[in-house]
Amino acid sequence: MGNEGWLVNLHLLPGSQHPQKEFIRFIRETLGRVRQYCKKKILIRQDSAHDAIDNQYELSRHDKVDWIIKWNPRKQDMIAWARQIFAEGHVVTPRLGKRIGTMSIKEKKEFTDADGVRCTITLRRVVRITERTIDKKGQQLLIPEYELEGWWTSLKVTDQEVIDLYKGHATSEQYHAEIKTDMDLERLPSGKFATNQLVMACGALVYNILRFMGQVALVNAKGIIRHEAKRRRIKTVMQELIYFAGRLITSGRRLKLRFSRHVTAHAQTFAALYERLAYG
Repeated sequence: MGNEGWLVNLHLLPGSQHPQKEFIRFIRETLGRVRQYCKKKILIRQDSAHDAIDNQYELSRHDKVDWIIKWNPRKQDMIAWARQIFAEGHVVTPRLGKRIGTMSIKEKKEFTDADGVRCTITLRRVVRITERTIDKKGQQLLIPEYELEGWWTSLKVTDQEVIDLYKGHATSEQYHAEIKTDMDLERLPSGKFATNQLVMACGALVYNILRFMGQVALVNAKGIIRHEAKRRRIKTVMQELIYFAGRLITSGRRLKLRFSRHVTAHAQTFAALYERLAYG
């Protein structure tokens, strides 16, 4: 799902609504859909907008689900964190004037759930701090610069593996870009929220259809694509399988789709995809 970019669930929210509102219901709905066709263990990545104890507790209640949530370091003392991590954590110096320290911390948190029940949960937080006293151009800095990052996780792997796994979140942002730009859904057409909800629902269906066409017909297509890949952009699918010449002809009370002789490779790929859908 994540590597190929399938769209499992989508909610359109008012611009004034924080994404965390009603997010627990969204998690349950999404996992319910996933479990209809996937029984394997899955990893959920969430950005810092969803750094909330409610999300961590909810995800910990589901079987075969691990998660990484970006920590939002609200009003944190970076100097205090730097002292602790550089003293107790794993420190590397990739270049002169730059140090990176990483460490894991286990924390117990108490909170009240939505039903008013007092709960306790143990969490693991991977924290990384970067100190720069010389910038990348060799300029000495008068005051050291600090960058503090963190990730809540249920994984039992090394700190660096947690950080590397979260980097896959950037791939998800590429899928969002395809929906906005390739499918032209960045600006919705109507001033009515319900109409835009319908447009987004139709867009989700079309997106998955185009994703299916790309995975089935274009990943290893010969004669059309110049290089091999694990997936194709939606724009590439439309250019290669939608935007090429054809004529709809009526002959012998039957409809026929005729392609130009100059797009033989495209026509063969299109025909193979059609046969798979029509005959299985």
